[in-house]
Amino acid sequence: MLDYVLPAAYALFLWWFGTGAVLFLDGLPSITFRKTMVVATAVFAASMLGLAATAGEASVAGAYAAFTFAFFAWAWQEISFYLGYVTGPRRHACPEGCRGWVHLGHGIQVTLYHEIKIVVTGAVMWWLTWDSPNQLAFWCFVILWSMHQSAKLNVFLGVPNLSEDFLPDHLSFLRSFLTRRPMNMLFPLSVTVTTVAAAWVIGLAADAEPGSYNLAAYTFLSTLLVVGVLEHWFLVLPLPTSALWEWGLKTHASHHDKGAGSDTTLQSVVAPVTPIVPVSPPAAKP
Repeated sequence: MLDYVLPAAYALFLWWFGTGAVLFLDGLPSITFRKTMVVATAVFAASMLGLAATAGEASVAGAYAAFTFAFFAWAWQEISFYLGYVTGPRRHACPEGCRGWVHLGHGIQVTLYHEIKIVVTGAVMWWLTWDSPNQLAFWCFVILWSMHQSAKLNVFLGVPNLSEDFLPDHLSFLRSFLTRRPMNMLFPLSVTVTTVAAAWVIGLAADAEPGSYNLAAYTFLSTLLVVGVLEHWFLVLPLPTSALWEWGLKTHASHHDKGAGSDTTLQSVVAPVTPIVPVSPPAAKP
């Protein structure tokens, strides 16, 4: 039983702690952003080196290492976005009454560079692990990206819970790209597909040999999928989800200067938006 419990607990802890850490860091005064970004980038670079070094290690330890490296790779995406360093060419709110394809186009523009960065990172991880026995990090990253995209589309199309308190002041313009409504047509499909995928991978974990790499790897993957399902339900159910990260949100309680480090284009932004993720909650947030 511990073969399942330990990797699942480790994954859940990193998801919970990582999300709270990003919330805490993006709510600090903007003078701290440059140092945070430098440290996060150094950790990401070390993770890519570690990923390359452990790609040939199909063991339980290798699975833990791969999952950790994938987590740090995703955390780098979230930190660079929520600090305002890598977002998109559009840095202001959508005009009131903007709808349809034009509104969608504006929504793509506000996160375009962020999404390109995610795809490039995923491609690097694929290249580092291709044809290697330990490709867990790449597939963890793919799941995090998929859950991220699904959550983004759902909050754009409309859900009851937009988690405005998760958004730092310097990204408040994003609220104009989100819609509050009881439900959208994509939500049932998102939850169903993710639930089926989670059940399938849980079955693979159940059939894996005890103490094996496959058991640990499938447990990590299925835990991420289950977290993805939970994060989607957080968008519609009347649950006090903010309480999970109350410690991280403490830095959001007071007003901070607008802007992110040297990225002064954000300093002129004053209009309001809500986070485009869960996950990251950091899918992640992590």
